[in-house]
Amino acid sequence: MNNLEKTYQVIEEAIKKPPVPHEAQKQSLKAWAMYCLRDRGFKVIYAQNADFAVETRNGDKIYFQVANDASDLDSQFCWIVWDSATKNASLIPAKS
Repeated sequence: MNNLEKTYQVIEEAIKKPPVPHEAQKQSLKAWAMYCLRDRGFKVIYAQNADFAVETRNGDKIYFQVANDASDLDSQFCWIVWDSATKNASLIPAKS
């Protein structure tokens, strides 16, 4: 497993077992996802063409978008998708 796969695994764990549950009426999905990642020690930074980015230890950036629907997602981004039926978030890695 390479470093990127390990990073994806930790990110997925952060949103599957969040420090606080996502409550749409209290916070946006973007704010919740950023909070969960920061809570796990990720450096979450501003991204001009994405919702946010995570900077890895070696300085690489992983660009994220958030959505409430898994259809028609741009494959150049990683996605955090909220399923309101199951009340679970999932990670969809970018296609490189």
